[in-house]
Amino acid sequence: MSDEALARIAAALERLAPPPATAPDFSASAYVWHADPDRLDPVDTVNRVDLSLLVGINRSRDTLHANTLQFAKGLPANNALLWGARGMGKSSLVKAIHGAVHASHEGLKIVEVQREDLPSIGRCLALLRGRPERFILFCDDLSFGHDDAHYKSLKAVLDGGIEGRPENVVLYATSNRRHLMPRDMIENEKQSGINPSEAVEEKVSLSDRFGLWLGFHPCTQDEYLEMIRGYCDTHGIAISDEDLRAEAIEWQATRGSRSGRVAWQYFTDLAGRRGVSV
Repeated sequence: MSDEALARIAAALERLAPPPATAPDFSASAYVWHADPDRLDPVDTVNRVDLSLLVGINRSRDTLHANTLQFAKGLPANNALLWGARGMGKSSLVKAIHGAVHASHEGLKIVEVQREDLPSIGRCLALLRGRPERFILFCDDLSFGHDDAHYKSLKAVLDGGIEGRPENVVLYATSNRRHLMPRDMIENEKQSGINPSEAVEEKVSLSDRFGLWLGFHPCTQDEYLEMIRGYCDTHGIAISDEDLRAEAIEWQATRGSRSGRVAWQYFTDLAGRRGVSV
């Protein structure tokens, strides 16, 4: 083979080979992990609300805040699964607590990981391992369906593998499902598995690896109105209790549900009508 042919082959292989990953810049407080190519993209402004505006979830707020503060101080801390009713502030709480703790512990970072990128999570951990910073891996709306093997990648993050989870990394995940998998999927394993109990155990054991389980339940009407009043006071919107109650209850009736998300959507409409930027 001629030198020219070898040179062309070498050039083609060079084009196919991914470039070496550049060292991440860890000066930001928040990042999003992307795979193929692997990279940590810094986030300039995190989309979050102030911790004081999250109403009706006091126990979960206090528990997760204490756990995060321990972790930021370099003390032992648990992985946390925030599960329950949709729209009740699970992801908002994680982001708000990171913001509150980061204000006094700048070494605390948050890294958002998409569910579809879980198979690459080992490579993300390799970048974070040994760093002086502390990292919250945040996976929002985590759940697994039939024939979905992504949960096996997540097990290594929680406590698997011979290396174990890096001591400077903790995982916070949110899900509408307590066991991260639909009930019919678990029931199907019981009915069709050669050894049903073992098949179910393998999948349910994933949620058991979270040291903290924080449940979120539908809010009461008083809590719903309190949320909206808090938004109005924070952003300087004057409205009487009577008008707020009448409008907010009508808004929830048209939506057919009542939650923190619905409260924020009503407040957004109110602020727009009043010409107030939020």
